[in-house]
Amino acid sequence: MIVTILIFLLIFFVIVIGHEFGHFLLAKVNGIRVTEFAVGMGPKLFHFQKGETEYSLRLLPIGGACMFEGENGMEMSASGTADEGNFQNAPVWARISTVAAGPIFNFLLAFLFSVVVAGYAGADIPVLGDVIEGSAAQAAGMQAGDRITGFDGKIHLAREIQLVMALNRDGDPVEVRYVRDGQTYTATLTPVFDEAEGRYLVGFYDYSRAVEAKGLDLFRFGWYQLRFSVKNTVMSLLSLLRGRLSADDVAGPVGMAQIVDEVRQETAPGGPLLVFMNMVNLAMLLSVSLGVMNLLPLPALDGGRLVFLFLEAVRGKPIPPEKEGLIHTAGFIALMVLMVLVMFNDIQRILR
Repeated sequence: MIVTILIFLLIFFVIVIGHEFGHFLLAKVNGIRVTEFAVGMGPKLFHFQKGETEYSLRLLPIGGACMFEGENGMEMSASGTADEGNFQNAPVWARISTVAAGPIFNFLLAFLFSVVVAGYAGADIPVLGDVIEGSAAQAAGMQAGDRITGFDGKIHLAREIQLVMALNRDGDPVEVRYVRDGQTYTATLTPVFDEAEGRYLVGFYDYSRAVEAKGLDLFRFGWYQLRFSVKNTVMSLLSLLRGRLSADDVAGPVGMAQIVDEVRQETAPGGPLLVFMNMVNLAMLLSVSLGVMNLLPLPALDGGRLVFLFLEAVRGKPIPPEKEGLIHTAGFIALMVLMVLVMFNDIQRILR
């Protein structure tokens, strides 16, 4: 278990540092002073000062922070106005780029991980191996060898079909586009509930063909995997909001550590390289999740701050900083309560 904890903490450090470094780098580019660069939250375990910035490691692995001078609107110079280097005194688009850089760096980091994974595992392109007798796919005339290019939207990887069907809890019709002998065809498939599988199926059998990724294909398939991960995260969030997923489908730090442990144990027989590549894949998924979650337009998150900044850009004047600060403070408290509830749910799930 100690090995699992160390692996989880390493993944956590990499993706959080990547996120906060995005904020840090753009703050420096835009001349905004950074007062603290923190990994983790809660009490400080270790810290040191270098220049104007304090670098700290905090107790709880539930996030991080890149704090800017004047970020809360309360830090002013002796003259009563925000001085040079103060966040509030920077041009609005400089502040927008600084806040947006965190999630963007998460996506860049995830793309690098995706390229590494593609170089090792290749990609799964959607080519139909066969259709199930009496299924919607057979009724639509689909055949073995059909290259599927659309499944409720444009797709590039076979796992995208699996994602759409995993979230199709009501048997909604699916628009399919496929290529056969150079010709493109379309069909509408109405899934049928399979009692044995316990889910809706369209009748595809063995629809994934493994291909190697070499040369420029590394970046192409890396992009496809990143795109799929973003799509997976967004669709899962929407399904959660619609009540199609339960609280057990949400994982906090404890739940993520459990996932790391399960993946490590399952892949251990394949050797250290297989374990390592699966950890890289997990890091990619978590980096994407962190990027997407931080872009949600909620107070205290980067997305919430961007809402206020875009409003300022449109209005030509900022929302009063003290009012915005109160909203973000309330949002931060609500976020911490949610994190505690998710962590409690993780522990209950493990103990069941």
